[in-house]
Amino acid sequence: MTKIDDLPIRDELRGKSPYGAPQLDVPVRLNTNENPYPLPEPLVRRIAERVTEAARELNRYPDRDAVELRTALAAYLTRTGGHEVTAANVWAANGSNEVIQQLLQTFGGPGRTAIGFEPSYSMHGLISRGTGTGWLSGPRNDDFTIDVEAAVAAIGEHRPDVVFICSPNNPTGTAVAAETVLALYEAAQAARADTGGALVVVDEAYGEFSHRPSLLPLIEGRPNLVVSRTMSKAFGAAGLRLGYLAADPAVVDAVQLVRLPYHLSSVTQATALAALEHTDTLLKYVEQLKAERDRLVDELRAIGCEVVDSDANFVQFGRFEDQHATWQAILDQGVLVRDNGVPGWLRVTAGTPAENDAFLDAVRAVLKENR
Repeated sequence: MTKIDDLPIRDELRGKSPYGAPQLDVPVRLNTNENPYPLPEPLVRRIAERVTEAARELNRYPDRDAVELRTALAAYLTRTGGHEVTAANVWAANGSNEVIQQLLQTFGGPGRTAIGFEPSYSMHGLISRGTGTGWLSGPRNDDFTIDVEAAVAAIGEHRPDVVFICSPNNPTGTAVAAETVLALYEAAQAARADTGGALVVVDEAYGEFSHRPSLLPLIEGRPNLVVSRTMSKAFGAAGLRLGYLAADPAVVDAVQLVRLPYHLSSVTQATALAALEHTDTLLKYVEQLKAERDRLVDELRAIGCEVVDSDANFVQFGRFEDQHATWQAILDQGVLVRDNGVPGWLRVTAGTPAENDAFLDAVRAVLKENR
C-alpha cells in the first residue's frame, strides 16, 4: 500500500501528522474547547430566515468582500474590545485558521520564517509549514508565561517575518500582558527594520473568556499588529467556521491578494450575521462558562491537582507522571479530555455543570486509585 511519504510531497511535510483530536463516542466530551450550549431557538429560527433569504440568490456569487458582515463584526469589536474599528479594519474568513493561513500566504512563505512560543496552538506551526514558511519555537517560563527577555533575544537573533502570540494561550489558558505584546512587537520591528518590520499576530480565539481586556486597542498606530478572533468559541458556532481579524486597513487590503475568489459563501455570511444579532444572549453563555471554568480551577486544586491559571474556556491540569495513562484512565470513566503532549499535563474544556461534575468525579476516582 502506498504511504504518504512515498508520494512526492514537500520535504517539510514528511513525517508530520494532520491536526486533530480524538472524537470518541463517550458520555462526556471535553477535549475540543467547544461551547457546550446549543444555539438558542430564537437564533436558530433567525438563521433559518436569513439562510432562506440567501438561498433565493444562490445562483449568484456571494458578496466577495463580505461588507455587511465585516461592518457587523466591526460593530461587535468596537462594543466589546475597547477600541473603535470599522469594516476597513476587519477581514473575515472560514475560521481563524484560514485567517492565519492568509496572513502567512501574504507575509510568510518560502525563504521567510515565523516564530511562536510553545507550548501553544499547534496550528500556527502546521500552517506555517503548509505555506512553506520556516517555523521557530520560542521560549516560555516554567509557569507557561512568555519569557520576555528570552523571547526578545530570540526575535533579535532569528529575525522572523511573522510572530505569533496566543492570548489566552492554548493549551495552557494563560493570558499575555499588553506590556509583553508591546515588547515583542518593538523587538520584531527592530529586527526586520530592513524589510519594513515583522507582522505580529495576537491570536485571541478565546478572548471573550479572559479576565483581562482585549488587546485590540494595541493595533492603533501599529500597522504590523493583527488581532485574530473566531466565532467558534464564544458564539457557540464551531460548525459555522467563521474567523476574522482586526488590523490596519493596509493589512486587510494585503490579505485580499491571496484570498480565493468568493471564499465566504452566502450561507456562511447569512448565518454569521444572524448570530451577531443575538450577541447579548450568546455572551450570557460565556459568563456561565467563565464561572464553570473558575469552579474547575478551584475544585481541581482542592483535590490535589496543579492547575495553570486560566483565561480561556479550558483548564490545563496535572502534574502526572504519565499524562497519557491518566488521560486513558479518565476516558475509562466515560470522560474525554485532551492530551496535547505537554509532559505531565492534560487539558479539559469547561462544559455544562453536569459535564463538569462528571469530569471532577472521574478525576477523583483516578486519583484515589493511584494513591
